[in-house]
Amino acid sequence: MRRLIVGLLALPLLCGCFVNVKIPLDRDLDHTQLGSKVGEAHATSVLWMFFWGDAGTQAAARQGGITTINHADQGIFSVLFGIYATDTTIVYGD
Repeated sequence: MRRLIVGLLALPLLCGCFVNVKIPLDRDLDHTQLGSKVGEAHATSVLWMFFWGDAGTQAAARQGGITTINHADQGIFSVLFGIYATDTTIVYGD
C-alpha cells in the first residue's frame, strides 16, 4: 500500500519527463488552406543555458521557399523538464 501511495504522489513529477506536441498558431482553423509548400525552422536548448537556432516564422518560410504564409504550427519537444528541448515553427503556404 505504501508503494502505491508513493507512486501516486510521484506521478505529477513524471508528467513533464517527455513532451512532444504540435500546436496550431491560427485561430480561424475552419477556413485554413495549407498551401502546397511546408517550411520548418528549429531552435534547441540544452541544460536551460545553451541555445542555438532560429525558430522564427521568416526562417521557416525561407527554408520552405514560401512567399505567402497561410498557416503556422508550433512544435515543442522536451525531455526531462527541458534539460533538452527543441522548439519548431512549421509554416504552410505557397
